[in-house]
Amino acid sequence: MTEFIALIPAAGSGSRMGEAVPKQYRPLAGKPMIYHALRTLCSTDRIGTVCVVLAPDDKEWVRHDWDEFSGKIRIFNCGGATRAESVTNGLKALRAANCVQDQDWILVHDAARPGLSHALTERLLDQLAEDEVGGLLAVPLADTLKRADDTDRVVRTESRERLWQAQTPQMFRAKLLLEALEKAPASITDDASAVEALGFSPRLVMGDAYNFKVTYPQDLKLAELVLQARCNTKRIS
Repeated sequence: MTEFIALIPAAGSGSRMGEAVPKQYRPLAGKPMIYHALRTLCSTDRIGTVCVVLAPDDKEWVRHDWDEFSGKIRIFNCGGATRAESVTNGLKALRAANCVQDQDWILVHDAARPGLSHALTERLLDQLAEDEVGGLLAVPLADTLKRADDTDRVVRTESRERLWQAQTPQMFRAKLLLEALEKAPASITDDASAVEALGFSPRLVMGDAYNFKVTYPQDLKLAELVLQARCNTKRIS
């Protein structure tokens, strides 16, 4: 029986946040940032295991209480220097632990996307569970795009027609994803890019603006508002 397994690469330092504490542990709505992605993925019934890939020297994880997720999460301190390396190492660790089969679905999600909702997760599962390739959450680009030169002067305006902004989770079969990442060029920035490099065409599944990636300090305030609004909505309903 095919399983759904989530994998969160969380070995990065988050240097663009300008803080000593890795980004995934920055406080957000009273919890470490990664908590919010874990809560959504661990409470999704169809996801059987949530794998968290930490840096080998990570000392922050044990400072927090993760007991509420103890039935689903597996921790591997095998993160690499890049996101792709961390995902690759995580997949190999799952294989070594006999936790994954070739045809199982892997949902790779960024620890710094705390706005992932159950509705988006279920939409991804529904639309890709029978897909031949897999795919990813994404949103069509809405802003006008400008191409700049070396002096930050506009060279031209780029067409945004049929352009989408990739999000996560990105969902592929374990065997395909591992093969893609092992063969991928160093320039790839997400899992879908690696699969594309093998000649496949991942499917785009409509995401939403709340599932944005926290990259800069000012993004934390917006993420806090998103989580507070979601919490207030649940209380009202």
